[in-house]
Amino acid sequence: MKTMKRAVITGQKQTMLIDTGIPTPKENWVLVKVHAVPLCTEYKSWLSGHEYHGHEAAGEVVQVAQPGKVKVGDRVVVMPGAPCGKCPYCISGEYIHCQHFYDIEDFTGVAYGGDTHVQYLIKQDWLLVPIPDGISYESASLACCGLGPTFGAMENMNVSATDTVLITGCGAVGLGGVVNAKYRGARTIVVEQVPYRQLKASELGADLVLDPNDPDIRSKIMQYTGSIGVDACLETSGRVEAQRLCIDVVRQKGQIALIGECGEDLTIKASPDFIRKGILLMGQWHYNLNGTFKIMKVISESPIIEKMITHVFPMNKIQEALEISATHACGKIILKPWEDDEK
Repeated sequence: MKTMKRAVITGQKQTMLIDTGIPTPKENWVLVKVHAVPLCTEYKSWLSGHEYHGHEAAGEVVQVAQPGKVKVGDRVVVMPGAPCGKCPYCISGEYIHCQHFYDIEDFTGVAYGGDTHVQYLIKQDWLLVPIPDGISYESASLACCGLGPTFGAMENMNVSATDTVLITGCGAVGLGGVVNAKYRGARTIVVEQVPYRQLKASELGADLVLDPNDPDIRSKIMQYTGSIGVDACLETSGRVEAQRLCIDVVRQKGQIALIGECGEDLTIKASPDFIRKGILLMGQWHYNLNGTFKIMKVISESPIIEKMITHVFPMNKIQEALEISATHACGKIILKPWEDDEK
């Protein structure tokens, strides 16, 4: 039986590579050789010792079970999840909200069939986004969580060059928000407390970078916007304080997208916060699959896109990669499953 390398979390702050079988494609699921694996929030599972194996990847189709939407040799970005492909959400492109996800182990015969911290994975052919010529696997992989959530939010908000956008939190998702906002020509305000990420946001072109601990942060934002407030807010930190800030500084009839996962309760006063301001609050998890051409256009044309990627490691150095990820002194970190030495 042919085997591959797979990265696993074995305990608190512990990882290792193991040899395991290569999953077999069936029906419209195809085998992808993984070339780039972006890290997202896996460091949280690594800190606690909970098993988790990623949801972002880019690679090459190497085997198909039947003729379909892709062929052997196609370069693709792997979209997250295992949605049914048949329900109204999937058909409309909102697959991330599918309520009938596959049981991966039951369908593929192996629990790790959809993992991305691997050398090979299987995925439905319709969830594989073609990578245009001239775009590297590393840059293309940003079409998942690096750029995806904020891209989807800005599409829904119709953000343009006439807007001022507030981004709270500048981890990899927030940094992607800066890239998306600058591509659209919008003025961009960033709220971030980690010095490394403050500098990275400035490097990407953020027009104003503020510390959330600044007691005058609200007045500074209002002053910057001529006492009107920002047109759109993208909350990527998952902090209640940041959610509250967005509500306070968005303009009348402005829009807020909650992107950062948060389990805490946000206190909302319907009249002053929403009815009288007339603002729109939305949840944003990912982006509509019909927008993949546009997001690839951002990746192809943005002059700052590669600055989002701050570290590249061979997968056998995932321990070091997760250690850096946990410090927050990084942008997007990429793993290379087929390389032995760090570039």
